[in-house]
Amino acid sequence: MFADRKNIPLSVFCSILLFLLLFSADSVSALEANGELSGQGFLFTEDAAWAGQRDVSVSAAATLELYHDLTDNLQFTLEAFYRVDSQDANRSHGDLRNAEFLYFTDDWEIGMGMGKVFWGATEFVHLVDIINQTDQVEALDGEEKLGQPMLHVTVPRDWGVVEGFVMPWFRERTFPGKKGRLRTPIAVDTDMAVYESSAEQQHTDLAVRYSTSIDNADIGLYAFTGTAREPVLLLSLQEDSSPVLYPYYEQIGQSGLDIQMVAADWLFKAEALYRTGQSRSYAATTFGFEYSFIGIGDTMMDLGVLGEYVFDDRDQGWLPTIYDNDIMAGLRLVVNDMDDSTILVGLIRDVHYGSTIIAIESSRRIGDSVRLNIDASFFIDLDREDPAFSLAKDDYISLELVWYW
Repeated sequence: MFADRKNIPLSVFCSILLFLLLFSADSVSALEANGELSGQGFLFTEDAAWAGQRDVSVSAAATLELYHDLTDNLQFTLEAFYRVDSQDANRSHGDLRNAEFLYFTDDWEIGMGMGKVFWGATEFVHLVDIINQTDQVEALDGEEKLGQPMLHVTVPRDWGVVEGFVMPWFRERTFPGKKGRLRTPIAVDTDMAVYESSAEQQHTDLAVRYSTSIDNADIGLYAFTGTAREPVLLLSLQEDSSPVLYPYYEQIGQSGLDIQMVAADWLFKAEALYRTGQSRSYAATTFGFEYSFIGIGDTMMDLGVLGEYVFDDRDQGWLPTIYDNDIMAGLRLVVNDMDDSTILVGLIRDVHYGSTIIAIESSRRIGDSVRLNIDASFFIDLDREDPAFSLAKDDYISLELVWYW
């Protein structure tokens, strides 16, 4: 199922599809459909830290995407996702990433439904990306997001683009279960989630963003008020006196900035935010660069060198983050071959604790409709005081085969 007792009922999404099919007689034949099926396997190279975890897990996932131009000014987009996992029941889940009607004119556009919006500029950490909730069972890096119910208005002008968001329903973050790897030492029970707002999931969140381009720089400024996407994890006891963590979602205000600037073969990036409402106000920033070597060694390959730094001054005892004072470096190789081969090797080192994370992401197409992804992460010398210490025994290699059509 795509929804549980705390999420938007599946009947709402079925109603959207039904409306689409009834809108015009030729709707079905006019639909553009894409999709993919994938199989994924994880091999953890060390024995598990917690009881019930295993060193190998496999999963299968499916994604369906539908596009339809209802009229010259009205489009509908749907992206449905479902995964079945052999080990972690929490990772067996589904979601509507997107189910949105988009109406547009020359002067403005409005989107309504489940949407996905990305804000950010840097490579390793996206501090300012706050509209969509993180699907944490899908990926540790926070790149995968849940669909967000929203009304999204965009007004483009010569001097920039203004966007407004009204979000009437909150999506809770997903967390690995007791048998899942890459989790906290004490498992998170999402059924015990509590809210600062008496409206709970039905609290209406608001955001506004202004973006523009000045010479070679792209700049974005935004303000957000509503339910924090990142919960505080609080400790409780179950009926059998065993410990459990539960999410506490607070009301926050957040403003932020992201910027990218191109200068010859250099790309400079930065993000910054200021947040109020969680224990105390705090600020965070990340900035860095990417330099591209084009045609290395008289070949068609391009090599990008990345360097970034992130600093977060929040109270680690209340809302810990693994990215509080970290240096990041990476190499991105783009082969520019017929198979679209790429590889990214990144290193993250905590300046204070000395903990190090090495991550590898590689991808290559096989034929016209199959892609092979091989990823790996290694957690080296993680300090016991580091919030990332729970990952110390979760070094892994992941292989994914994707068939798309």
